[in-house]
Amino acid sequence: MTPETENAFAALRSEYGAESLRRVETMLQSGAGKARHPLQRGAKWILPGISETPWHDPHGHPELAPVVEALEAAHPAIKEEVTAAWAGRREAFSEYEHYLTRQEDWQALHLYRAGALVEESAATVPTAYGVLDEFAVRTGKICPLLECHFSTLLPGAVISPHCDLWNFSINLHLAVDIPDGCSIAVAGEKRTWVEGRCLLFDYSFEHEARNEGHSPRTCLLVDLWHPETTIPERRALTVLVTEVRRLMSQ
Repeated sequence: MTPETENAFAALRSEYGAESLRRVETMLQSGAGKARHPLQRGAKWILPGISETPWHDPHGHPELAPVVEALEAAHPAIKEEVTAAWAGRREAFSEYEHYLTRQEDWQALHLYRAGALVEESAATVPTAYGVLDEFAVRTGKICPLLECHFSTLLPGAVISPHCDLWNFSINLHLAVDIPDGCSIAVAGEKRTWVEGRCLLFDYSFEHEARNEGHSPRTCLLVDLWHPETTIPERRALTVLVTEVRRLMSQ
């Protein structure tokens, strides 16, 4: 905890109450990472009190349901636009960088990153951009510490088993273009995407994905705040992670 972080936490406790950041403070205590599900062992931070539920019903959380419903309703237009971008504007896609490792057979077109919308994407994929802006960004449901992007796995691509950094955000996938032979497994449970529908899962659990088909697989990935986090916790976690990243960049 730096003085800047401590001051921000103190201001939040003053605004929301002395106990409002208790779970965040517990998470930061030495040894707090020991009490976690074994399939979350690779995650850096586990916020206590978040349910140990790998797979979630995408329509099961009232806070997130409007995002899910809007994306699913817009799927036909979203697919048409991203297909056109893949065919005619391949330069808009880049090799996805996952924990500082680039993967050539994993391509990404970003709509949101570094805490802001990627304005250049508005002209390329306007429907997805507009839905994301209206239902996730303006409503504060998107986690500003992470991102939203079209994720395209080329035939034969494999994303090896891994845990993401923490459990206080949750990963939403809109299945945009899904050939046969594609799958995702979270905490050992294998599923597949259904085109036009969403999947929702806690990516602090070990997960992997693969495309064993003959054409690219594309999903729209959105990093949202976990619905079991509170507003003061989200504000504190944003300050905390931003400060950690600042220190690491020095």
